[in-house]
Amino acid sequence: MQKTSLVWFRNDLRVSDNVVLQKAVQNSEKVIGLYCFDPRQFTQSEFGFIKTEKYRAKFLIETIENLKNNLKPLKIELLVYFDLPEQTVPNVVKTHNIDKIFLQKEWTKEEVDIENAVKSKLDNDITFNTFFNQFLYHPEDINFEIKNTPQVFTVFRKKLEKYVDIRKEVSIKPLSESNQIENHTKIPTLQELGFSEFETHRNTAFPFKGGETEALKRLKHYFFETKKLGVYKKTRNGLVGVDYSSKFSAWLANGSISARTIYWKVKDFESKHFSNQSTYWLIFELIWRDYFKYVSLKHDNKIFQLEGILGKNYQWSTNKNKIEAWINGETKSDFVNANMIEIKETGWMSNRGRQNVASYFAKELELDWRIGAAYFESLLLDYDVHSNYGNWMYVAGVGNDPRDRKFNVELQAERYDENGKFRNLWLQKTLF
Repeated sequence: MQKTSLVWFRNDLRVSDNVVLQKAVQNSEKVIGLYCFDPRQFTQSEFGFIKTEKYRAKFLIETIENLKNNLKPLKIELLVYFDLPEQTVPNVVKTHNIDKIFLQKEWTKEEVDIENAVKSKLDNDITFNTFFNQFLYHPEDINFEIKNTPQVFTVFRKKLEKYVDIRKEVSIKPLSESNQIENHTKIPTLQELGFSEFETHRNTAFPFKGGETEALKRLKHYFFETKKLGVYKKTRNGLVGVDYSSKFSAWLANGSISARTIYWKVKDFESKHFSNQSTYWLIFELIWRDYFKYVSLKHDNKIFQLEGILGKNYQWSTNKNKIEAWINGETKSDFVNANMIEIKETGWMSNRGRQNVASYFAKELELDWRIGAAYFESLLLDYDVHSNYGNWMYVAGVGNDPRDRKFNVELQAERYDENGKFRNLWLQKTLF
């Protein structure tokens, strides 16, 4: 019987510039795709929050629907299960006579534990082929060892941006023959994942759907139709509206679009239109994203520990009343409150808002920063394990910030919400 390869999709939910998919197609006659909605992602974490709340759950469902459609022209069927991968993968391997599994290389604890659990239930003759598939600067191309990843971002950036090339995007050709399999699997509904249907909030700054098609549509709009890329550096600290920033982060987080695709589209824009500080700054932000991935590669599970990568001991509180006041937008700061109501109602918060509410949580309220990080993990549409925990460590003073700063939220509000438009939007009261 003919052997078949399995592409086990995780956070690489795209067809364009997907190295895992490319390698599978190149090295196989038949390929099947698989995605597991892992029930553990929809249960409570140790800090009392649902790991994946309704906003990201809906975005994920839309993403998988889109992935399934986009795989069809490649003659690849996508099996979808709401079950544990360590149950599902061995069953699929047996049913479809699979000898090779292709997947994105992950290194954080939960992902590694799940991968090992799957391997423990498979025969040794099943080969796992893993590939780094989520970086701008590929780990094989960088000019330092991962264990020597610089402690300061600026040093990291300067080591790379003028000396290391960004790889070209890969393309995937359709398989020569269709793998006709019976696919009776169904993508779970929001209700099946444990949530009620909901309408997107009218004031959200992120009114977009999940999936690669939407990501590429947004890129075309932001770069070429409106040329908003050209003013990105000036507007990126905005708080209200759809176009103050690129909003690519949610699609990047689950791999609906690759960092390389965005990079090369910036270069395309620059060659056709113009280059300025703003076009560079979008690439600068992609380098920040890479940085937190390298930090987590270097420091392993220290990014989840209270003392962080610096091993610093602070007196952290777990005061429930303070935590609830922060979550519900009932602190002494109306700027913090407006941001916290925004995330609660929409699953989105601006970069400026995140820096301020995290600093307030850790430095003003002196609360265990991991609780704040877990809340963000639960609600954010664009949750990315490396960026989330890297940023929270950073503002809590246990990460990569050599200055250990504290944000003055009142001054920040005066600077970035001078006329109170953002606070009025979410607090619905006259401030001035």
